[in-house]
Amino acid sequence: MTTTPATSPQFSLTDDQREVRAMVREFADARIAPNAAAWDRGHVFERSLYTELAELGLMGVCVPEEYGGAGMDFLSYVLAVEELSRADAGVGVTVAVHTSASTLPILHWGTEEQKQAWVPRLASGEIIGSFSLTESGSGSDAGSMLTRAEEQSDGSFRITGTKQWITNGGHAGSFLTFARTEPGTTDASGVSAFLVAGDASGLSVGRVEEKLGLNSSNTVDMVYDAVPVAASDLLGTRAKGFRIAMQTLDGGRITIAGQALGIAQAAFDLAAQYAGERTTFGKPIGSHQGIAFKLAEMSTEIEAARALTYRAAALKMADLPHTVEGAQAKLFASGVARRVTGESIQVLGGYGYSKEFPAERFYRDAKITEIYEGTSEIQKLVIARRLLGFDVR
Repeated sequence: MTTTPATSPQFSLTDDQREVRAMVREFADARIAPNAAAWDRGHVFERSLYTELAELGLMGVCVPEEYGGAGMDFLSYVLAVEELSRADAGVGVTVAVHTSASTLPILHWGTEEQKQAWVPRLASGEIIGSFSLTESGSGSDAGSMLTRAEEQSDGSFRITGTKQWITNGGHAGSFLTFARTEPGTTDASGVSAFLVAGDASGLSVGRVEEKLGLNSSNTVDMVYDAVPVAASDLLGTRAKGFRIAMQTLDGGRITIAGQALGIAQAAFDLAAQYAGERTTFGKPIGSHQGIAFKLAEMSTEIEAARALTYRAAALKMADLPHTVEGAQAKLFASGVARRVTGESIQVLGGYGYSKEFPAERFYRDAKITEIYEGTSEIQKLVIARRLLGFDVR
């Protein structure tokens, strides 16, 4: 039994948004869901899939048409990620990082030359984008990064360092890379942002991560060995790159909330269908109060998470402050995804623990939503600092 998400008057979707959701769901059900288990088992990154998604406009959903995108709004993009993640969360995060963390920052901070050089290629799926911020010693404390960009006599830079947990890294043609340009600094004040081509000399893939879930996505270490970048590859203002990183994460958190929604919805749909078909003591298990109450709680939490997520997306579309709302959406939706996927396994019983059903994959995929784009603990700090008006550590 597959449910269609309800929409309250406050968050009523437009006809265009409904069409996007329906189109992505149809494609995901036909092309992605039947292959998700095999991609998970084989750790397969299906590169050709992203060409197909690009043909549907899904690699540039909210990119303006003048730059080769579909020209839809941000909520349409969140809906697309939600539906892709309902079929395979690894596909969802690939598109999310490509868009939120790679393409949209260029549109927001890039020069016209940078936009023309990069965005059409990203929106068309010719290249996949990546976001290169985290290091082994600087995760939540990203401003303490060690990767450096040393200025050369001609004004160009050479980037040296190693980045970790880089989604799409092994297949990316574009890396939004953060490095320290100001000698003597050890905090966020010395960080700048650069656009680095995937085929740049000195740039290579280090370790390929073996992960708990999201096995159809690609996560690697990236090694920068004196990678040359031109002065024109600097994104935004020198030494102001950390602001770009944090504002990028503000929007990215809304998208990950959408990913968490898709995972939770898939787990709920599976559990509800199973509860209607599996019988014990002569009747469907869904008629037993213990199971029925689980499903009621799961559905309610999903709808609450959906409301928070769509609200945050609406604020971003209106160019209104959304830092707290995005953090709240991600904090709550990621927790819902973990709880709902766990309860889905419980409803299925032994079958839930078996790879015969996708419940265990949903459970493995859900956990990361509480970690990347800022851990749940970091989301609480973001929210608390705004509520209290002073620093919380």
